[in-house]
Amino acid sequence: MANINFFGATGTVTGSKYLLEADGKKFLIDCGLFQGLKELRLRNWTDFPVDPASIDAVILTHAHIDHSGYLPKLVQMGFKGSVYATTATADLCAIMLPDSAHLQEEDAKYANRKKFSKHSPALPLYTINDANKALDLFQPLPYGKTTELMPAVTLTYRDAGHILGSAFVDIRVKTDDGERRILFSGDLGRPAQPILRDPHTVFGTDYLILESTYGNRLHGQMDRKTELAKIINDSVKRGGVLIVPSFAVGRTQELLFTIRELEQEQRIPEMTVFVDSPMAINATGVFKKNSQDHDIESKVAELSGIDILKTADLRFTRSSDQSKAINNIKGRAIIISASGMVTGGRILHHLFNRMPNPNNTVLFIGYQAVGTRGRTILEGTETVKIHGQRIPVKAHVEQISGFSAHADYNEILAWLSSFNEAPRKIFIVHGEPSQSRALGERIQSAFNWSYEIPEYLESFELN
Repeated sequence: MANINFFGATGTVTGSKYLLEADGKKFLIDCGLFQGLKELRLRNWTDFPVDPASIDAVILTHAHIDHSGYLPKLVQMGFKGSVYATTATADLCAIMLPDSAHLQEEDAKYANRKKFSKHSPALPLYTINDANKALDLFQPLPYGKTTELMPAVTLTYRDAGHILGSAFVDIRVKTDDGERRILFSGDLGRPAQPILRDPHTVFGTDYLILESTYGNRLHGQMDRKTELAKIINDSVKRGGVLIVPSFAVGRTQELLFTIRELEQEQRIPEMTVFVDSPMAINATGVFKKNSQDHDIESKVAELSGIDILKTADLRFTRSSDQSKAINNIKGRAIIISASGMVTGGRILHHLFNRMPNPNNTVLFIGYQAVGTRGRTILEGTETVKIHGQRIPVKAHVEQISGFSAHADYNEILAWLSSFNEAPRKIFIVHGEPSQSRALGERIQSAFNWSYEIPEYLESFELN
C-alpha cells in the first residue's frame, strides 16, 4: 500500500525528512537541515538517499529551518516538484530560506578567507539563487482544505499550534478496503499560548509520526509571565542588560507579546526593547499580515486597536551599525537577537561583549540542542568560544521553559487522549534518544499502543 523512509530527525531534533511512497509516487514530508553536532551537520553534504528528481512533492509542516532549510539543496540537486505549505509558512519561508542561503554563502567566504577548509575553494551548501528557485515551487494551502495530490492520495493541513502557519500533515491513501490515514505531527504546539490557536484536536489515525522533543520533560508549574517579570525586574535592580537569544520566528513575537502585557499590567517598568535581527523584524511583519491565524483573544485586542507585538519603547535594528550602537547601552534594556541556540548571527556579538559582566543576564527561552553553544552556556560552562576567543561567562544565566513551543509529555498525552481508537503504529521521532524512549514508554503505559523509534534511513511498510 505505502511505505515510509526516515531520512532525518531520528535520534536528534533536527533534519526532519520523511519520504512517503504511495501508489508509485514519492512525497517528502519536511525538508530540514541537520544542526548541532558536527556528525549531524555533515549529513547535509552527503548524497540524498533517493534521486531528488524522483520526488513528486515536498509537504512542509512549518517554516523552521530544521524542517524547511534543506529545500534549496534539494532543488540544487534536481527536485522540480511542488512544495506544499500553509499560507503563513510560505510567507515565512520567503524570509528564512534566502537568509539561510546568505549564511551559507558567508560561511564559505569566511572559510576561503581564513583558509581553514579542506576544500579549495570552499563552497556554500546552497546559494540565494537556489533558495529563490525553491520559493518559485511553493503552492500555499489554507488549513482544512483537502487537496488531491493524486487520485488515490489527499492532503489536508490541520493547525498544530507550534508557530504561525505550523500544521499537522493529514494524508489519506485510498485502499481496496477503504483508506489509510497517515498523520505527521511536525512540531506539536501547546495549548493556551499567546497569539496562536490551540493544536487541532485529532480523533484518530492509522499511522502517527510523532515528535518527542520534550518526551521526558515537563515545562514546570511556574507561570512564565511571573518568571519573566522576576528576571526583568532583577536585571533592572542590578543595573544590567537582559540579553535573550531567541528564535526569529515564533519565540521573538511571543516574547514581545508578553513584555507588552507585563508593561500594561505595570508588573515591570517600561524600558527600551531592541529586536536586533532583520529576520525577526521581517517575521514580525508576517505575523501581523497573517492575523487570520491568530487566536480569538489576539483578534479581539487587534479589533480594539491594540498592536499586540509593540512594547512601549520598541526599537527594530536592521543595519549592522544600528546593532553595534547597542553596545553603548549600559543598563535598563532588553536585547532580543537571533540565533536562538547561539549558533550564529548577531547574538554572538552581544554575548561576546556582555557575558563577562556579572550585572547582565542571559535568558534562554527555547530548546537548546546538544552540540550548540546555547546548550554549553546553559549547562554552566565557565567560558565559551565566540569569534575565536574564550569568553568568560560571568553574567547571570536563566532559563524559562514555559516559552517553549513544543508540547511536554503531559501535553502530548493529553492530545493523544482524544483519539477514539488506537493507531496501528506510532513512529516516535524528533527527539534525543532518551526523550523518544521515555515518550514511547509513557504512551505504552497510558494507552497500551504500539510504537517504533526509527533509526536513520530505516524504512517501514504501512499496510
